[in-house]
Amino acid sequence: MFINNIDPVLFKLGFLEIRYYGLVYVFGFFLVFLSLLKHKKELNLSKEDVYDLVIYSFAGLLIGSRLFHFVFSEPFTLINNPLELFRIWNGGMSFYGGLIGLFSAGYIFCRKYKASFYKIGDIIVIPATIALALGRLANFTNSELVGTVTNAFWCVTFQDISGCRHPYQIYASISHLFLLTILFRAKKVKKIMEMKDGLLLWTFIGFYGLLRIITDFFREDPRLFGITIWQLISFIVLILSTGIIYKKYNIKKLFTGFIKSIF
Repeated sequence: MFINNIDPVLFKLGFLEIRYYGLVYVFGFFLVFLSLLKHKKELNLSKEDVYDLVIYSFAGLLIGSRLFHFVFSEPFTLINNPLELFRIWNGGMSFYGGLIGLFSAGYIFCRKYKASFYKIGDIIVIPATIALALGRLANFTNSELVGTVTNAFWCVTFQDISGCRHPYQIYASISHLFLLTILFRAKKVKKIMEMKDGLLLWTFIGFYGLLRIITDFFREDPRLFGITIWQLISFIVLILSTGIIYKKYNIKKLFTGFIKSIF
């Protein structure tokens, strides 16, 4: 058993609290920014365009993820205190809301700047996955998104939360690291077989959905017929991304590329 008494606040500057959670998102956007700068010629974007894209992405992520979180998890919090929407250091970011926000912001940016949506998507999914893995660890320090009660010897007790629980945040973080290895493999397959852009993006979305279905069985959430709303959404996302990959890419060519990438 592990007792989680980690202080989620790294340090304070007067009234301002610097939390691990907020730093993870700053670090994540920094990684995305560096990746976009590295590939700006390939994307046919200037340095200023990259700055704009990061701003668009941050706005889309913040609005989408926070709105989804409050609508599905804490609707009355947002009604009573609308400014809570901007306090990301307190936690509460929905992945699927953030994904919709990023898709929307990315679509608007690409229409305005005549950029390739799929090319950008393939570039940012790898640093984004690293940020997601770190983000789940930040959830652990925040004592949020706790797992179900268990008597396993590795269970964790959280302050002000009853019972010893599965460290769901750790499970999720490990699943993101596994997803990262899949993306590196997909990147290699794309290069070997000269596949169209978008392969990494849809691989990311599909495998995230699959892994989320699995790990969320250990997450404390309201359930209907044994599954959570996030598992249901993940299943829909998995089917959608699988269908798009099947329609957009040659499956035989993908399989051949996978074998070649190994040997």
